[in-house]
Amino acid sequence: MSDTRSSELYRRALHVLPGGVNSPVRAMRAIGRDPIFVERASGAELTDVDGNVYVDYVCSWGPLIHGHAHPEILEAVITAAANGTSYGAPTAGEVELAEAVSARMPAVDMLRMTSSGTEASMSAIRLARAATGREKVLKFAGAYHGHVDGLLAAAGSGLATQGIPSSPGVPAGAAAATVVVPWNDEEAVKVAFAEHELAAVLVEPYPANMGLIPPAPGFLELLRDLCTGYESLLVFDEVITGFRVAPGGAQELTGVLPDLTVMGKIIGGGLPAAAFGGPAALMERIAPAGDVYQAGTLSGNPLAVAAGRATLALLDEQAYMSLSTTTRALADGLREAAGDHPISVTSTTGLVTVFFAAEPPTDYASAAACDLETYGAWCRALLARGVYPPASQFEAWFPSTAHTADHIARTVEAAAAAFAEVL
Repeated sequence: MSDTRSSELYRRALHVLPGGVNSPVRAMRAIGRDPIFVERASGAELTDVDGNVYVDYVCSWGPLIHGHAHPEILEAVITAAANGTSYGAPTAGEVELAEAVSARMPAVDMLRMTSSGTEASMSAIRLARAATGREKVLKFAGAYHGHVDGLLAAAGSGLATQGIPSSPGVPAGAAAATVVVPWNDEEAVKVAFAEHELAAVLVEPYPANMGLIPPAPGFLELLRDLCTGYESLLVFDEVITGFRVAPGGAQELTGVLPDLTVMGKIIGGGLPAAAFGGPAALMERIAPAGDVYQAGTLSGNPLAVAAGRATLALLDEQAYMSLSTTTRALADGLREAAGDHPISVTSTTGLVTVFFAAEPPTDYASAAACDLETYGAWCRALLARGVYPPASQFEAWFPSTAHTADHIARTVEAAAAAFAEVL
């Protein structure tokens, strides 16, 4: 596959963008190649600037649950744009999106919109600290909750991909307020509660930034019980799982209800949008209703709100049945393609990870022990065969409602050939 134009753009980008990209994982360094520059996309397929076509499993890292350029979502955005791109004032669309989210998410009665998941995480933690009068927050090693200073302690996603356990420029005091324990480690969690006065536990209920590593049976229930007993707040980061694994996110799927919920990606339908929400008693602490300050010039942007509303409207029962079937077919096909090789595939509706390890990882340490070099070689082999996987062992694949049986068949065929090439 030709990469002449991508290579030319990358050389130019290196002069004006740090690392040639605007987000680290796009650089594809973890899989040992230069980035691919995209020209256009439709449905489940990307076309790069050299004319190469790929079956896309990144889908903008999760927002595009209906694939690229869905006509109803595009129409909603175009209609909104014709009326103006931003007002700095309330709109009816914001109210309607908030009502739609509240109707779906069991633990969200009220919400405040932001422009990114990072902002939403930061704001939810600020609210939790104000509500409890405490400072320390518990998170899990390898979990990524945005690039907030205090939450970059032992973070996953892009940081895990780059091999950086934390980041220069983060004040020691900011990281000191974050308690980090291994995912799925019940005893470590109990010790943390006993030794620290915790304002909150911030958790991806289905972590997908160390690869998809589901919670052990009873683990989320333990977090809920401990938070209730110690009067700490349980905060679910559903930026990835929200509206993807079920209509009401992981909280609906598991039946474990958090005190606060962080949402992003799908809520903006492919445009920059996120939110945090919870019961009215907590959310009315947010200014101007209360004393906890939070603001944003582009929060509730009318284009993002229109895309989010259209995206949620398309997520009906049939859409989830289709997504579940597609995910199952993809995961089963990848397992079959791997044959007897030491490969593990984890999945839940809308999320898949291929681990280069004989047993599925249970925490970040075991995910980091996977064969990352061979994963990179396999990804390069997939790209050469027209399949676009996440350029990191620590990121999930995002099947969408736009992926067809033919896309899955092409992917499995390419995966089998790629396994044969690298293993």
